[in-house]
Amino acid sequence: MPSFVILEKCDGCKDSDRTACMHICPNDLMVLDAERMKAYNRDPWMCWECYNCVKICPQQAIDVRGYADFIPLGASVVPLRGTEDIMWTVKFRNGSVKRFKFPIRTTPEGSAKPMGDYPEGSGDINSVYLMCEPACTGASDLPQM
Repeated sequence: MPSFVILEKCDGCKDSDRTACMHICPNDLMVLDAERMKAYNRDPWMCWECYNCVKICPQQAIDVRGYADFIPLGASVVPLRGTEDIMWTVKFRNGSVKRFKFPIRTTPEGSAKPMGDYPEGSGDINSVYLMCEPACTGASDLPQM
């Protein structure tokens, strides 16, 4: 289910020209209505349901209607983002509450290696091979076409 903005909670990230949800959306779907100073999802059909906007919103003004395998019918899920982790609070129909805490990252910022320990491939953009092939596939060489 695509993300949606709870307009009563949204403050447009305190009158800035670019909201947090606009900054983080990988599909550039979040837009700021400059007249009302409220964000909104301009094309819900294109939403990837990545939850990035939900997790980053400082006002908790963005929500996603979850699927039954993640959020049971009638339940709600609210993320609370801290500096080191995200606390997910699930409130069920019967009133019971469960909380789950997950780290935001497992490595220091800037220390992730995109290629891992694999050497960079040929670098040829027209090559049929991926960046680290054949080393990352475990093959000594790859079949030729």
